[in-house]
Amino acid sequence: MQIDLDRYRIAPGAEVRLAERDPADTQGLVEDEHEPAVDAQVAANVEACDALQERLYAEGKQALLLVLQAMDAGGKDSTIRKAFSGLNPQGVRVWNFKAPTPTELAHDFLWRVHKRVPGGGYIGVFNRSHYEDVLIVRVHGLAPPDVIERRYDHIVAFERLLHDEGTRVVKVMLHVSKAYQLERFRNRLEKPDKHWKFNPGDLAERERWDDYMRAFEIALERTSTDFAPWYVVPAEERWFRDLVVTQLLRETLEAMDPQYPPPSFDPADYPPESLR
Repeated sequence: MQIDLDRYRIAPGAEVRLAERDPADTQGLVEDEHEPAVDAQVAANVEACDALQERLYAEGKQALLLVLQAMDAGGKDSTIRKAFSGLNPQGVRVWNFKAPTPTELAHDFLWRVHKRVPGGGYIGVFNRSHYEDVLIVRVHGLAPPDVIERRYDHIVAFERLLHDEGTRVVKVMLHVSKAYQLERFRNRLEKPDKHWKFNPGDLAERERWDDYMRAFEIALERTSTDFAPWYVVPAEERWFRDLVVTQLLRETLEAMDPQYPPPSFDPADYPPESLR
């Protein structure tokens, strides 16, 4: 089962209107009818990624960075759990970027991010990222407009550097509606074991929904490139979201085509039966 990923990819320079993108799109698949096939495909994608990640680690030359952005309750955590559930945790690093510390504020906005970029052989996941500095910072006016404007170019240059040095960058916005977010907030309050995930401050951010959508649109338009593309993934049907993200990761790793390094010895000199 293959789906059309180009449907969600933002072409460089394309105009983005999130209101015109269906956050519940499933490309015609119906959960009740296709659930076994989708589950099998997601499992196959994760298994393929596990094998490719081993080759990536053994090769030690390339890296993969997945950048995840979404509104609150957009499903970043559950996406990470599903997509990387079958991979060797030694080869995957997940980072969450919260409000910068005084030390981080004393440096340029990319300083704290660059330190977390995966090294050769690893997969890195950013649960929120350097894009917070053109999203929340823009919405709340935490930096002058001219500073924010320059950051788009800095981000593109930064991601170009990563690409040129062997790190494949894939960026995913998990797209949900304002109504869906409200449903998820209510769900957190209805379940005691989810209370810890509810932050009353998120309600204030929710009031700025339109401002955030516009900030996302500008970021997508300004920073989706051939070498670090953005994908706006419909995330309200979580089973379909998982299918899209795992297929995207699988196809990216397959395109990277990591190879096991040749042995530094002649295996013929060490027949298994000769070992004692």
